Amino acid sequence: MKEKLKRISEYKWLLPQNVDSRMKVPGIIFVSRDLLTQTVEDEALVQVRNAAMLPGIVKASLAMPDIHYGYGLPIGGVIATDWESGVVSPGGVGFDINCGVRLLVTNLYLKDIEDKKRILVEALYRHIPTGVGSRGKLRLTHSEEKEVLARGAKWAVEKGYGLKKDLEATESYGCLEGANPEKVSYKALERGAQQLGTLGSGNHFLEIQYVDEIYDYGLAKKFNLEKNKITIMIHTGSRGLGHQIATDYLEVMGRALRKYNIVLPDRQLACAPINSPEGQDYISAMKCAANYAWANRQILMHWTREAICKALNASPEELGLELIYDHAHNIVKKEEHIVDGKKRILAVHRKGATRAFPPGHPELPAKYRSMGQPVIIPGDMGRYSYLLVGTREAMSETFGSSCHGAGRVLSRHKAINRARGRSITNELEKEGILVKAADSRTVKEEMPEAYKDVSMVVEAIAGAKISKKVARMKPIVVIKG
Repeated sequence: MKEKLKRISEYKWLLPQNVDSRMKVPGIIFVSRDLLTQTVEDEALVQVRNAAMLPGIVKASLAMPDIHYGYGLPIGGVIATDWESGVVSPGGVGFDINCGVRLLVTNLYLKDIEDKKRILVEALYRHIPTGVGSRGKLRLTHSEEKEVLARGAKWAVEKGYGLKKDLEATESYGCLEGANPEKVSYKALERGAQQLGTLGSGNHFLEIQYVDEIYDYGLAKKFNLEKNKITIMIHTGSRGLGHQIATDYLEVMGRALRKYNIVLPDRQLACAPINSPEGQDYISAMKCAANYAWANRQILMHWTREAICKALNASPEELGLELIYDHAHNIVKKEEHIVDGKKRILAVHRKGATRAFPPGHPELPAKYRSMGQPVIIPGDMGRYSYLLVGTREAMSETFGSSCHGAGRVLSRHKAINRARGRSITNELEKEGILVKAADSRTVKEEMPEAYKDVSMVVEAIAGAKISKKVARMKPIVVIKG
């Protein structure tokens, strides 16, 4: 499939619509030549092509530079379908609905905690439930859980897990209206009842970082960021509840294909018309999972504040621990965009991609409206993470979207084989990074070599002017599931 791509510019490639007569729009991949040749699988490009065949898709089937093979739509994929005539596809969102990331800034500097890293890693690991199937400190009845699904991070704040101002720095204020818990299965509720306030496993993490590079001092100052300032990043999602909702509705959508006479090249993209009962039910349930994820990250942030304050014997006021922003990676949202010079209401599917709305966008919090939306790009646990802001180019090029991370280059199985005979934890400690995880297998699966170099990914995004670089952070303490 790579041989069919045509280079438009240094960071933009076209998969022409005439590659396959079933394509309704072309494919566009934002990536450098080096990333394309070194890290992009042909199978992921086939998925870009397949998505271009979805009913009601507009403009293009898009992929960000962290693109890699996924379920149905590639990770790093962005598609938009017309709200009236298009479809919604669970495969275009993914299993970990509203997997997302939040970034906090503190009043601390690297010199303040350099000799306290081990105290902090132990305190966070004790305080934050991690690992496969991990259970949180909360026990919810189904009635309470349905409140979480309907109200998201607002529920968490009202229960004392954080502050009202946290909501103002959260995408959609931490709650999607229209979530209907009655569209969530009993099995999904069972899986979610004991996992609220858990980090989970795999690529989910909690990191203490420090700012090691500033690219835009004016913007960095507005974010209260300086060289060597300590930041904290939390990356997790809707846990088993979101996975079960995706599983349930993929079955529903599989049946809907025949009902609505939809023919697709890949059943993993199973879908239904947005305004069908199946489409509306999925969107309502997906919103529930998104709200659960925002509540989950809100609670984890609150417990992180508590753990660090206790470990350092300091007050929240002394430490700062202010939320810069929280945004979703895997979600579908109803948005207005200009397509071919006309305003259209679209269902924008972002799978392993994040919003990157420009300055002046009405959905941005007031304090960021003049700057553009914060775009948080985590890397692997051995290199860097980035803070960027959205741009007007993103709005016109990618439905206001950017990449979401580094993107895998090794499967978990291949990573474990690559790590055989090595101690990844010891290797990272020699680099000044303390890692604590539920088991060594997770650390091997998540070894830095399993991911693309996030710096190359960010250079492609910045080069394409989809986001603008503000600062770079380097990890020093990492908690993994």
